[in-house]
Amino acid sequence: MPDAPDVTPHDATPYDALLLLSFGGPEGPDDVVPFLENVTRGRGIPKERLKEVGQHYFLFGGVSPINDQNRALLDALRKDFADHGLDLPVYWGNRNWAPYLTDTLREMVTDGRRRILVLATSAYASYSGCRQYRENLADSLATLQAEGLELPKVDKLRHYFNHPGFLEPMIDGVIQSLADLPEDVRDGAHIAFSTHSIPTASADTSGPVEGHGDGGAYVRQHLDVARLIADAVRERTGVDHPWQLVYQSRSGAPHIPWLEPDICDHLDERHAAGVPAVVIAPIGFVSDHMEVLYDLDTEAKGKAEELGLPMRRSATVGADPRFAAAIRDLVLERASVERGQEVTPCALGALGPDHQLCPIGCCPARAPRPAAAGADSPYA
Repeated sequence: MPDAPDVTPHDATPYDALLLLSFGGPEGPDDVVPFLENVTRGRGIPKERLKEVGQHYFLFGGVSPINDQNRALLDALRKDFADHGLDLPVYWGNRNWAPYLTDTLREMVTDGRRRILVLATSAYASYSGCRQYRENLADSLATLQAEGLELPKVDKLRHYFNHPGFLEPMIDGVIQSLADLPEDVRDGAHIAFSTHSIPTASADTSGPVEGHGDGGAYVRQHLDVARLIADAVRERTGVDHPWQLVYQSRSGAPHIPWLEPDICDHLDERHAAGVPAVVIAPIGFVSDHMEVLYDLDTEAKGKAEELGLPMRRSATVGADPRFAAAIRDLVLERASVERGQEVTPCALGALGPDHQLCPIGCCPARAPRPAAAGADSPYA
Protein backbone atom coordinates (compact mmCIF):
# COMPACT_ATOMS: atom_id res chain seq x y z
CA MET A 1 0.00 0.00 0.00
CA PRO A 2 1.45 3.43 -0.92
CA ASP A 3 2.31 5.83 1.87
CA ALA A 4 -0.38 8.35 2.71
CA PRO A 5 0.36 11.89 1.50
CA ASP A 6 1.95 14.23 4.00
CA VAL A 7 -0.88 16.61 4.86
CA THR A 8 0.89 18.56 7.62
CA PRO A 9 -0.24 22.13 7.04
CA HIS A 10 2.38 24.58 5.83
CA ASP A 11 2.04 28.29 6.35
CA ALA A 12 2.40 30.52 3.28
CA THR A 13 1.24 33.61 5.16
CA PRO A 14 1.29 36.45 4.15
CA TYR A 15 0.91 35.12 0.59
CA ASP A 16 -2.48 34.07 -0.75
CA ALA A 17 -1.53 32.96 -4.30
CA LEU A 18 1.32 31.84 -6.54
CA LEU A 19 1.60 33.07 -10.14
CA LEU A 20 3.46 30.96 -12.71
CA LEU A 21 4.86 33.56 -15.10
CA SER A 22 6.18 32.30 -18.43
CA PHE A 23 7.04 33.32 -21.98
CA GLY A 24 4.08 31.85 -23.83
CA GLY A 25 3.94 30.34 -27.28
CA PRO A 26 1.64 29.80 -30.28
CA GLU A 27 -0.83 26.92 -30.20
CA GLY A 28 -1.56 26.71 -33.94
CA PRO A 29 -0.30 27.98 -37.32
CA ASP A 30 -2.52 31.07 -37.24
CA ASP A 31 -0.97 32.09 -33.90
CA VAL A 32 2.64 32.11 -35.05
CA VAL A 33 2.99 35.55 -36.64
CA PRO A 34 0.78 37.35 -34.05
CA PHE A 35 2.85 35.68 -31.31
CA LEU A 36 6.11 36.82 -32.90
CA GLU A 37 4.67 40.33 -33.27
CA ASN A 38 4.12 40.32 -29.51
CA VAL A 39 7.66 39.10 -28.86
CA THR A 40 9.26 41.70 -31.15
CA ARG A 41 6.88 44.60 -30.49
CA GLY A 42 8.59 47.98 -30.90
CA ARG A 43 11.47 46.66 -33.01
CA GLY A 44 9.87 47.41 -36.39
CA ILE A 45 10.40 43.94 -37.86
CA PRO A 46 8.34 43.43 -41.07
CA LYS A 47 5.66 40.75 -41.09
CA GLU A 48 7.39 38.93 -43.97
CA ARG A 49 10.54 38.61 -41.85
CA LEU A 50 8.45 37.25 -38.97
CA LYS A 51 7.03 34.60 -41.30
CA GLU A 52 10.60 33.52 -42.07
CA VAL A 53 11.46 33.37 -38.37
CA GLY A 54 8.25 31.45 -37.76
CA GLN A 55 9.42 28.54 -39.91
CA HIS A 56 10.82 26.96 -36.74
CA TYR A 57 7.27 26.83 -35.39
CA PHE A 58 5.69 25.74 -38.68
CA LEU A 59 8.00 22.69 -38.68
CA PHE A 60 6.09 21.60 -35.57
CA GLY A 61 2.60 22.42 -36.83
CA GLY A 62 2.74 25.99 -35.55
CA VAL A 63 2.54 24.75 -31.97
CA SER A 64 5.09 25.55 -29.29
CA PRO A 65 5.29 22.88 -26.59
CA ILE A 66 5.78 25.47 -23.86
CA ASN A 67 2.11 25.98 -23.01
CA ASP A 68 1.41 22.27 -22.54
CA GLN A 69 4.57 22.01 -20.46
CA ASN A 70 3.39 24.87 -18.28
CA ARG A 71 0.04 23.11 -17.86
CA ALA A 72 1.91 20.01 -16.71
CA LEU A 73 3.94 22.10 -14.25
CA LEU A 74 0.74 23.70 -12.92
CA ASP A 75 -0.70 20.23 -12.31
CA ALA A 76 2.51 19.13 -10.59
CA LEU A 77 2.56 22.20 -8.34
CA ARG A 78 -1.09 21.86 -7.39
CA LYS A 79 -0.64 18.17 -6.60
CA ASP A 80 2.48 18.77 -4.54
CA PHE A 81 0.86 21.62 -2.60
CA ALA A 82 -2.26 19.54 -1.91
CA ASP A 83 -0.24 16.47 -0.89
CA HIS A 84 1.74 18.55 1.61
CA GLY A 85 -1.04 20.65 3.09
CA LEU A 86 -0.05 23.92 1.43
CA ASP A 87 -3.29 25.79 0.75
CA LEU A 88 -2.10 28.17 -1.94
CA PRO A 89 -3.91 28.58 -5.28
CA VAL A 90 -1.71 28.59 -8.39
CA TYR A 91 -2.44 30.82 -11.40
CA TRP A 92 -0.71 31.10 -14.78
CA GLY A 93 0.07 34.09 -16.97
CA ASN A 94 2.36 34.68 -19.99
CA ARG A 95 4.32 37.59 -21.40
CA ASN A 96 3.56 36.97 -25.07
CA TRP A 97 0.52 34.73 -25.48
CA ALA A 98 -2.68 33.65 -23.78
CA PRO A 99 -3.25 33.45 -20.92
CA TYR A 100 -1.79 36.95 -20.83
CA LEU A 101 -0.21 38.25 -17.63
CA THR A 102 -2.49 41.29 -17.33
CA ASP A 103 -5.61 39.17 -17.69
CA THR A 104 -4.38 36.72 -15.07
CA LEU A 105 -3.49 39.47 -12.59
CA ARG A 106 -6.91 41.00 -13.14
CA GLU A 107 -8.49 37.62 -12.39
CA MET A 108 -6.38 37.27 -9.25
CA VAL A 109 -7.43 40.69 -7.99
CA THR A 110 -11.07 39.88 -8.73
CA ASP A 111 -10.62 36.67 -6.75
CA GLY A 112 -9.44 38.72 -3.78
CA ARG A 113 -5.72 37.91 -3.95
CA ARG A 114 -3.68 40.63 -2.23
CA ARG A 115 -0.20 39.11 -1.67
CA ILE A 116 1.14 37.29 -4.71
CA LEU A 117 4.34 35.32 -5.16
CA VAL A 118 5.68 34.96 -8.69
CA LEU A 119 7.53 31.95 -10.11
CA ALA A 120 9.25 32.87 -13.39
CA THR A 121 10.19 30.00 -15.70
CA SER A 122 13.81 31.15 -15.76
CA ALA A 123 16.27 29.97 -13.12
CA TYR A 124 19.11 32.45 -13.69
CA ALA A 125 19.87 36.16 -13.44
CA SER A 126 19.73 38.21 -16.64
CA TYR A 127 17.70 41.02 -18.12
CA SER A 128 15.53 38.73 -20.26
CA GLY A 129 15.33 36.04 -17.58
CA CYS A 130 14.44 38.26 -14.63
CA ARG A 131 14.17 42.02 -14.95
CA GLN A 132 12.10 41.90 -18.15
CA TYR A 133 9.55 39.76 -16.30
CA ARG A 134 9.55 42.37 -13.54
CA GLU A 135 8.96 45.09 -16.13
CA ASN A 136 6.04 43.09 -17.52
CA LEU A 137 4.61 42.86 -14.00
CA ALA A 138 4.94 46.64 -13.61
CA ASP A 139 3.19 47.23 -16.95
CA SER A 140 0.32 44.95 -15.94
CA LEU A 141 -0.04 46.57 -12.52
CA ALA A 142 -0.13 50.00 -14.18
CA THR A 143 -2.98 48.78 -16.40
CA LEU A 144 -4.94 47.50 -13.42
CA GLN A 145 -4.32 50.74 -11.56
CA ALA A 146 -5.67 52.71 -14.53
CA GLU A 147 -8.77 50.51 -14.39
CA GLY A 148 -9.31 51.53 -10.77
CA LEU A 149 -8.56 48.10 -9.31
CA GLU A 150 -6.93 47.61 -5.94
CA LEU A 151 -3.35 46.55 -6.60
CA PRO A 152 -1.90 43.45 -4.93
CA LYS A 153 1.60 43.37 -3.48
CA VAL A 154 3.74 41.21 -5.76
CA ASP A 155 7.02 39.49 -4.88
CA LYS A 156 9.19 37.19 -7.01
CA LEU A 157 10.80 33.95 -5.85
CA ARG A 158 14.59 34.03 -5.81
CA HIS A 159 16.62 32.42 -8.57
CA TYR A 160 16.58 28.66 -8.13
CA PHE A 161 19.45 27.54 -10.39
CA ASN A 162 21.30 25.85 -7.51
CA HIS A 163 18.36 24.38 -5.59
CA PRO A 164 18.68 20.58 -5.29
CA GLY A 165 15.18 20.09 -6.70
CA PHE A 166 16.25 21.82 -9.90
CA LEU A 167 19.64 20.11 -10.10
CA GLU A 168 18.74 16.50 -9.31
CA PRO A 169 16.49 15.91 -12.35
CA MET A 170 19.22 17.30 -14.61
CA ILE A 171 21.88 15.10 -12.99
CA ASP A 172 19.68 12.05 -13.60
CA GLY A 173 19.08 13.17 -17.18
CA VAL A 174 22.79 13.39 -17.97
CA ILE A 175 23.48 9.99 -16.39
CA GLN A 176 20.62 8.42 -18.37
CA SER A 177 21.87 10.01 -21.61
CA LEU A 178 25.39 8.71 -21.00
CA ALA A 179 23.99 5.23 -20.36
CA ASP A 180 22.11 5.42 -23.66
CA LEU A 181 25.33 5.94 -25.65
CA PRO A 182 27.11 2.93 -27.21
CA GLU A 183 29.33 1.35 -24.58
CA ASP A 184 32.52 1.80 -26.59
CA VAL A 185 32.17 5.62 -26.62
CA ARG A 186 30.38 6.18 -23.31
CA ASP A 187 33.30 6.77 -20.96
CA GLY A 188 34.99 9.20 -23.35
CA ALA A 189 31.85 11.26 -23.94
CA HIS A 190 32.05 15.03 -23.63
CA ILE A 191 29.23 16.94 -21.89
CA ALA A 192 28.11 20.20 -23.51
CA PHE A 193 26.08 22.22 -21.01
CA SER A 194 23.89 24.47 -23.12
CA THR A 195 22.02 27.67 -22.38
CA HIS A 196 20.55 30.63 -24.25
CA SER A 197 23.13 32.99 -25.70
CA ILE A 198 22.61 36.64 -24.80
CA PRO A 199 24.55 39.80 -25.76
CA THR A 200 27.83 39.97 -23.86
CA ALA A 201 26.88 43.46 -22.64
CA SER A 202 23.73 42.00 -21.08
CA ALA A 203 25.67 39.13 -19.52
CA ASP A 204 28.31 41.48 -18.10
CA THR A 205 25.64 43.52 -16.27
CA SER A 206 23.59 40.55 -15.03
CA GLY A 207 23.07 40.26 -11.29
CA PRO A 208 23.79 42.90 -8.60
CA VAL A 209 26.03 45.84 -9.49
CA GLU A 210 28.96 44.66 -7.35
CA GLY A 211 29.12 41.45 -9.39
CA HIS A 212 29.08 43.09 -12.82
CA GLY A 213 31.99 42.23 -15.07
CA ASP A 214 33.04 39.55 -17.53
CA GLY A 215 29.93 37.37 -17.95
CA GLY A 216 28.29 38.69 -14.78
CA ALA A 217 26.01 36.51 -12.69
CA TYR A 218 24.56 34.84 -15.79
CA VAL A 219 27.78 33.04 -16.73
CA ARG A 220 28.89 32.44 -13.12
CA GLN A 221 25.58 30.79 -12.22
CA HIS A 222 25.60 28.53 -15.29
CA LEU A 223 29.21 27.51 -14.67
CA ASP A 224 28.38 26.66 -11.06
CA VAL A 225 25.46 24.47 -12.18
CA ALA A 226 27.60 22.75 -14.81
CA ARG A 227 30.29 21.99 -12.21
CA LEU A 228 27.73 20.64 -9.75
CA ILE A 229 26.23 18.31 -12.36
CA ALA A 230 29.62 17.17 -13.69
CA ASP A 231 30.83 16.47 -10.14
CA ALA A 232 27.66 14.50 -9.33
CA VAL A 233 28.00 12.48 -12.55
CA ARG A 234 31.60 11.63 -11.66
CA GLU A 235 30.64 10.60 -8.12
CA ARG A 236 27.75 8.40 -9.29
CA THR A 237 29.35 6.81 -12.36
CA GLY A 238 33.03 6.79 -11.47
CA VAL A 239 33.89 8.53 -14.76
CA ASP A 240 35.24 12.08 -15.00
CA HIS A 241 33.75 13.45 -18.22
CA PRO A 242 35.20 16.58 -19.82
CA TRP A 243 32.65 19.40 -20.18
CA GLN A 244 32.12 22.96 -21.39
CA LEU A 245 29.42 25.63 -21.15
CA VAL A 246 28.08 26.42 -24.64
CA TYR A 247 25.35 28.61 -26.06
CA GLN A 248 22.43 28.41 -28.49
CA SER A 249 19.50 30.36 -29.93
CA ARG A 250 21.34 33.54 -30.85
CA SER A 251 18.91 35.97 -32.46
CA GLY A 252 20.65 39.36 -32.54
CA ALA A 253 22.30 41.48 -35.19
CA PRO A 254 25.62 40.02 -36.43
CA HIS A 255 27.68 43.07 -35.35
CA ILE A 256 26.62 42.76 -31.69
CA PRO A 257 28.83 40.40 -29.62
CA TRP A 258 26.91 37.49 -28.04
CA LEU A 259 28.09 34.75 -25.73
CA GLU A 260 29.97 31.93 -27.50
CA PRO A 261 30.72 29.18 -28.49
CA ASP A 262 27.59 28.24 -30.37
CA ILE A 263 26.55 24.63 -29.85
CA CYS A 264 26.96 23.62 -33.51
CA ASP A 265 30.41 25.25 -33.74
CA HIS A 266 31.29 23.44 -30.53
CA LEU A 267 30.29 20.08 -32.02
CA ASP A 268 32.55 20.79 -35.00
CA GLU A 269 35.44 21.63 -32.69
CA ARG A 270 34.97 18.63 -30.39
CA HIS A 271 34.71 16.25 -33.33
CA ALA A 272 37.92 17.67 -34.81
CA ALA A 273 39.59 17.12 -31.42
CA GLY A 274 38.67 13.44 -31.53
CA VAL A 275 35.88 13.33 -28.97
CA PRO A 276 34.01 10.01 -29.47
CA ALA A 277 30.54 11.17 -28.32
CA VAL A 278 28.66 14.12 -26.84
CA VAL A 279 25.82 14.57 -24.37
CA ILE A 280 24.07 17.93 -24.64
CA ALA A 281 22.55 19.04 -21.34
CA PRO A 282 20.23 22.08 -21.73
CA ILE A 283 20.74 23.44 -18.21
CA GLY A 284 19.54 26.93 -19.13
CA PHE A 285 15.96 25.85 -19.81
CA VAL A 286 13.20 24.75 -17.47
CA SER A 287 11.32 22.76 -20.12
CA ASP A 288 11.65 21.33 -23.65
CA HIS A 289 10.23 24.35 -25.42
CA MET A 290 10.77 25.39 -29.03
CA GLU A 291 14.39 26.51 -28.70
CA VAL A 292 15.30 23.12 -27.26
CA LEU A 293 13.32 21.20 -29.89
CA TYR A 294 14.67 23.19 -32.84
CA ASP A 295 18.16 24.33 -31.84
CA LEU A 296 19.15 21.07 -30.15
CA ASP A 297 16.87 18.27 -31.34
CA THR A 298 16.87 19.53 -34.94
CA GLU A 299 19.93 21.67 -35.74
CA ALA A 300 22.48 20.25 -33.28
CA LYS A 301 21.27 16.71 -33.89
CA GLY A 302 21.64 17.26 -37.63
CA LYS A 303 25.15 18.62 -37.16
CA ALA A 304 26.14 15.58 -35.06
CA GLU A 305 24.72 13.21 -37.68
CA GLU A 306 26.61 15.06 -40.41
CA LEU A 307 29.83 14.60 -38.41
CA GLY A 308 29.10 10.99 -37.54
CA LEU A 309 29.33 11.98 -33.87
CA PRO A 310 27.15 9.95 -31.46
CA MET A 311 25.02 12.44 -29.53
CA ARG A 312 22.33 12.32 -26.86
CA ARG A 313 20.33 15.20 -25.44
CA SER A 314 19.41 15.00 -21.77
CA ALA A 315 16.03 16.05 -20.43
CA THR A 316 15.09 19.39 -18.94
CA VAL A 317 13.46 19.58 -15.50
CA GLY A 318 9.92 20.12 -16.80
CA ALA A 319 7.24 19.01 -14.34
CA ASP A 320 9.48 16.66 -12.35
CA PRO A 321 7.99 16.19 -8.84
CA ARG A 322 11.34 17.18 -7.31
CA PHE A 323 11.11 20.54 -9.05
CA ALA A 324 7.56 21.04 -7.79
CA ALA A 325 8.80 20.22 -4.28
CA ALA A 326 11.60 22.77 -4.72
CA ILE A 327 9.07 25.47 -5.59
CA ARG A 328 7.10 24.59 -2.45
CA ASP A 329 10.32 24.94 -0.46
CA LEU A 330 11.03 28.34 -2.03
CA VAL A 331 7.47 29.52 -1.32
CA LEU A 332 7.71 28.57 2.34
CA GLU A 333 11.20 30.07 2.56
CA ARG A 334 10.05 33.42 1.20
CA ALA A 335 6.94 33.39 3.41
CA SER A 336 9.13 32.85 6.47
CA VAL A 337 11.38 35.75 5.41
CA GLU A 338 8.35 38.01 5.00
CA ARG A 339 7.17 37.05 8.49
CA GLY A 340 10.58 38.01 9.91
CA GLN A 341 11.55 34.46 10.85
CA GLU A 342 15.01 32.89 10.71
CA VAL A 343 15.42 30.76 7.63
CA THR A 344 18.25 28.72 6.09
CA PRO A 345 17.81 28.84 2.30
CA CYS A 346 18.51 25.60 0.46
CA ALA A 347 21.24 25.95 -2.16
CA LEU A 348 24.20 23.92 -3.42
CA GLY A 349 27.50 24.99 -4.94
CA ALA A 350 29.94 27.82 -4.48
CA LEU A 351 27.55 30.73 -4.96
CA GLY A 352 25.02 30.00 -2.21
CA PRO A 353 21.41 31.19 -2.20
CA ASP A 354 20.61 34.21 -4.35
CA HIS A 355 19.03 37.44 -3.10
CA GLN A 356 15.36 37.44 -2.07
CA LEU A 357 14.82 40.94 -3.48
CA CYS A 358 16.42 42.18 -6.70
CA PRO A 359 18.57 45.19 -5.73
CA ILE A 360 18.73 48.51 -7.56
CA GLY A 361 20.92 48.22 -10.66
CA CYS A 362 20.46 44.45 -10.97
CA CYS A 363 20.25 43.28 -14.62
CA PRO A 364 19.59 46.79 -15.99
CA ALA A 365 17.68 47.47 -19.19
CA ARG A 366 19.11 49.53 -22.06
CA ALA A 367 16.42 52.14 -21.41
CA PRO A 368 15.16 52.47 -17.82
CA ARG A 369 11.60 51.19 -17.27
CA PRO A 370 9.63 50.59 -14.08
CA ALA A 371 10.01 47.07 -12.72
CA ALA A 372 7.88 45.50 -9.98
CA ALA A 373 8.93 43.01 -7.28
CA GLY A 374 12.35 44.56 -6.63
CA ALA A 375 14.03 47.17 -4.45
CA ASP A 376 13.24 49.79 -7.11
CA SER A 377 9.59 48.84 -7.53
CA PRO A 378 7.09 51.70 -7.76
CA TYR A 379 4.52 49.26 -6.35
CA ALA A 380 6.07 48.57 -2.94
